[in-house]
Amino acid sequence: MLKTLTLIFVLSISVFFSFSSMAQDAELGMEYLKAGEYAKAKTIFQKLARNKENVQSIYKPYLQTLIKLKEWDDAEKFIKKQIKNSDGAPRYEVDLGKLYEQNDKKEEAARQYGKAIEKVKSNEEEVMGMMNYFAEQMQYNLAVETLKASRTFLKSENKYSMQLAKLYRAQGKTAEMIEEYLKFGLSNDNREIVQNLIQDDLKEEKDIELFEKTLYEKVQKYPNEAYYSEFLIWHLIQKKEFYKAFVQARALDRRYKREGSQVNDLGFLAFQNKDYTNSGKIFEYLVKEYPKNQNYPLWRRMLITSKEEVIKTTYPINQQDIRLLIAEYSKLLDEVGINARTLDALRNKALLYAFYLNEKDTAVAVLTNAIKLGTADQIFVDKCKLDLGDIYLLKSEPWEATLIYSQVEKSEKDSPLGYDAKLRNAKLNYFRGDFELSKEVLDILKQATTREIANDAMQLSLLIQDNTGMDSTEMAMKAYASVELLLFQNRTSEAIDELTRMLAKYEGHSLTDEVLFLRAKTYLKLGDVQNAMKDLETIRQKFSTDILGDDAEFNLAKIYEEKLKQPDKAMELYRELLQKYPGSIYGSEARKKIRNLRGDAIN
Repeated sequence: MLKTLTLIFVLSISVFFSFSSMAQDAELGMEYLKAGEYAKAKTIFQKLARNKENVQSIYKPYLQTLIKLKEWDDAEKFIKKQIKNSDGAPRYEVDLGKLYEQNDKKEEAARQYGKAIEKVKSNEEEVMGMMNYFAEQMQYNLAVETLKASRTFLKSENKYSMQLAKLYRAQGKTAEMIEEYLKFGLSNDNREIVQNLIQDDLKEEKDIELFEKTLYEKVQKYPNEAYYSEFLIWHLIQKKEFYKAFVQARALDRRYKREGSQVNDLGFLAFQNKDYTNSGKIFEYLVKEYPKNQNYPLWRRMLITSKEEVIKTTYPINQQDIRLLIAEYSKLLDEVGINARTLDALRNKALLYAFYLNEKDTAVAVLTNAIKLGTADQIFVDKCKLDLGDIYLLKSEPWEATLIYSQVEKSEKDSPLGYDAKLRNAKLNYFRGDFELSKEVLDILKQATTREIANDAMQLSLLIQDNTGMDSTEMAMKAYASVELLLFQNRTSEAIDELTRMLAKYEGHSLTDEVLFLRAKTYLKLGDVQNAMKDLETIRQKFSTDILGDDAEFNLAKIYEEKLKQPDKAMELYRELLQKYPGSIYGSEARKKIRNLRGDAIN
């Protein structure tokens, strides 16, 4: 027993020292390789390679050494020996192919790679291993070939689609990448993952256009596959091309009898994005297609409201169109009655009377009636009260206005409506020239929960901050605020006259570009395009680096496009905007307009 234990101990010690010696030699060989002393490295690795048990640990550095020495024959023999000893392991087949490729033996390399791929194609784990190996070597074509060979063998057209997409991305093959992403989304029923990847990977305009073209081709080729239409709708919504999205959603709605559910969502989305022309078309479809749907009253109201927004933003505003809108609201109320879904129609009627027909007493009467009928809905009542406050401001009764605004502040404390009331009170103080009090409230509202209120508060706060303190009386700022009140009250001609006086009286003041821009917008409301263009051009030429530079550029381009019908000049200005103001909020819209003017928008 003692002899046996002694023998085991002696053998263990022998193996330990043998392994330790091999490890030291291998480490020395690696040092020589790193130092570029390839001949010395070869001597050590060659000695170690005589023992099969050592080969795995020194295979890569030994092969690298032989290649560095350009001893191609020895390297080939070494790899072939490993192929033989490992029963043709694919890894060594690939290395032999790479060796042939390095030695400019392209045909032999291709044949060798083919043999390796053929060996692994039936085993998914080995396929992934070989794909990763090729990808690490940046041999993306071979990585793709490996996956495709396995896909064909397994008779699964959508298999490996995500891996292929990533390989195509690495190669810059956008069309192929898109194809595989779409396959992945279809086979895994997970559009959201693909949508996120598409947004990350497609940044250039040409790639986005290619994606859209691909989707249209898929929709035409597979008309009964809703997946591609849904994807196209999502894509068009990202681009805010709501009418094109509506065309696709309408087709799905009719084919799958969806009762307008998806089209409804699209209509509200278009309205929220201020695309009132197309939101009107969408709600018109819903009204005509589903007159007995429970949402019919809501759709009718939204159709009229969309028309209203178009009329209110088409200058000069036609009062006859306003009266037709009021008639449509009245018809809606007569047809479906006054209820929770139609109360807003009463409120809209009142605002049209007040702000566009100057019939303030009628507006007050309609709003008072709306408040009585809507007592069950406190939020609706408070919205009407805010409207009443605005009408009192129209009537030059600011104390009545602030009283009502303050009531809503208390009633809707710490809610978006309460913040809105606070903002209106701040604006009222601004109109009256109490800038310190106004800014104090505005700075609080910059932290409001709604982005729109926070943005409005920030803009007005910055306007006050940048244009007060220049003189003790702050006369220029007070004059500007009084003009904004005149415009709120629809006293447009008076406002124009006052703005013109300001430009002469306060020449060189920091407010100059603001005055010019406000006058340009007012001229447009009056339909005076030429004078509006003069003011915008002045900003463009003299104040291009100020905050309103891109606003002037964009609005001038729109005038050339929409009013003067000069697409070439409009396109020139849109392109100039993208170059001069790369971070402009108008960038996305300018790109869209360039595509449409160029005539390459996909229909």
